[in-house]
Amino acid sequence: MMDSKQQTQYSFLIDLQWSLQALVTDGLMSERDKILVQTTPRNKNNIAMHPLQWIATFNIKHQQDQQQMLNLTVLMRWLADKSGLVLFTVDPLNADVSNLTQVMSQEFAFKNNILAVAKNTEEVTIATDQPFFTDWQRSLEQSIKPKTVKRVLLSPEHLKRYLAEYYQVSRAVRFSEKKQQRFDTNSVEALLEIGQSNQPDANDQHIVKLVDWVLEFAFEQGASDIHLEPRKEKSNIRFRIDGILHTIYQMPSNTMTAVIARIKILGRMNVAEKRKPQDGRLKTRTTKGLETELRLATLPTAFGEKMVMRVFDPEVLVRGFEQLGFDRNLHQQWQEMTKNTHGIILVTGPTGSGKTTTLYSSLKHLATEEVNVCTIEDPIEMIEDSFNQMQVNTGIDLGFVDGIRALMRQDPDVIMVGEIRDQDTADMAVQAALTGHLVLSTLHTNDAPSSLMRLNDLGVQPFLTASTLLGVLAQRLLRTLCPKCKTQTAVDVQAWQKLTSGYTVTVPTLAYSAVGCEACRYTGYKGRMGVYEFMPVSLAIKHMISEDEPLSRIRHQAKLDGVEPLRIAGARKVMQGITSIDEVLRVVPLT
Repeated sequence: MMDSKQQTQYSFLIDLQWSLQALVTDGLMSERDKILVQTTPRNKNNIAMHPLQWIATFNIKHQQDQQQMLNLTVLMRWLADKSGLVLFTVDPLNADVSNLTQVMSQEFAFKNNILAVAKNTEEVTIATDQPFFTDWQRSLEQSIKPKTVKRVLLSPEHLKRYLAEYYQVSRAVRFSEKKQQRFDTNSVEALLEIGQSNQPDANDQHIVKLVDWVLEFAFEQGASDIHLEPRKEKSNIRFRIDGILHTIYQMPSNTMTAVIARIKILGRMNVAEKRKPQDGRLKTRTTKGLETELRLATLPTAFGEKMVMRVFDPEVLVRGFEQLGFDRNLHQQWQEMTKNTHGIILVTGPTGSGKTTTLYSSLKHLATEEVNVCTIEDPIEMIEDSFNQMQVNTGIDLGFVDGIRALMRQDPDVIMVGEIRDQDTADMAVQAALTGHLVLSTLHTNDAPSSLMRLNDLGVQPFLTASTLLGVLAQRLLRTLCPKCKTQTAVDVQAWQKLTSGYTVTVPTLAYSAVGCEACRYTGYKGRMGVYEFMPVSLAIKHMISEDEPLSRIRHQAKLDGVEPLRIAGARKVMQGITSIDEVLRVVPLT
């Protein structure tokens, strides 16, 4: 067996025989396991496999660590150490695909099985799964002068995937760009009017591939929203992941227009109408094979139509309250409250705080064979066959008020009103509660006590609020720390005191902070969980509402009743090691 210095003196491709012998020599594999792999025939599907991929399929135990298996990750780390190359991890959210695919032609990349994964003013980083094969390096260095080439090792699975994906997307954009003409963009009117006749066809195969790629990528990354934003020269595709927006791709504005047109066709929207906002829906399957809904919304902007697609996680409705972030005490209180036969329960918080998820989970729990659950929504966000859903339709003057009135004649037990936006809707919700129905709805307020003032601002008489309101649940979504890379750290006492001001909460000896790894895209966070402020309307609070007491006194009474604000609920998540102090301070109101 030659050492690493000898190996790098000439270029060669590692094969199965070399890999097995090297693993035995380095003490990772036994001779017996080597013979097992050598004597196992390979079929057509795995002949083309990288040798380390094939070895990983045998689930062989690591000879130096019997608790560990020789999986592909372990084998690639071994190869990285042996070759002296860095084992690279592709972050698809930060990859400038159009720029990286210009480094070399598709033919050259596929022939040599290499991919440009990073680029700056001085060097280009080229990923390979064959660390000792360098025949391509000199010719590439000649073509990219004065830049230099930096080689890194990439998993063969990732290399195969991103090699195909990067060039497929770039090719689709390039072909669609060829079909468009250049036009003057000095004025907004000229851009919108002249551009209409010069767009690539929305049904063109390259546009179809682009749309498929965007949706698949969004599902894979766990995006909750997809933003397609037209700009003067280059338009942006952005994903909201765990509440944070990431720019993932830029494409020519005319290509973006065709992509949006394609999605409008799929969502049965009016493709010709670009002057006013439109709403639509699209049903498709995720990469896991699960059916999912996308809510589409367009908006006319200076440089064309902007589209946002809200992705509704198909697994939301099968999650338990514990997975949503309810602790045992809150879950019990919430269940007791939703057992009431009449009254109003409000869920409050800003857009994207998880109100809909909480309501749907509650309705699914309530919708038994003995209970008739009906909803009026704008729009229906997730289709659920265990209850009856109706959508607001302004085109035929079917609003929330008319919807609630119609639902009350449908012999309902539980009515869910998507949102209380105005006095008429609020009054109808109160009437429904007074006539013996349980009404669940949402409001946009910062915390639970503020919702009482919000109803007052909408024109609901205080005595009606006091007699119908059962309780309010305010909520936020906090990013949860990545379990693979979170690390213990000393508590920032000043930040903790800021978070828990006015409440006696013991300072934890240790907390966790975000670090970042491959599993969490180097953000330090993976997934989100709800934090809740639950305020049952006690007799004391009912009396204060009727007397039209100020918000400050109601807040004080809520504190006396044992209601903990969102920041204290967040502090408890910090104590449990679920999230960080920084994340709680970023998300929850401190008033």
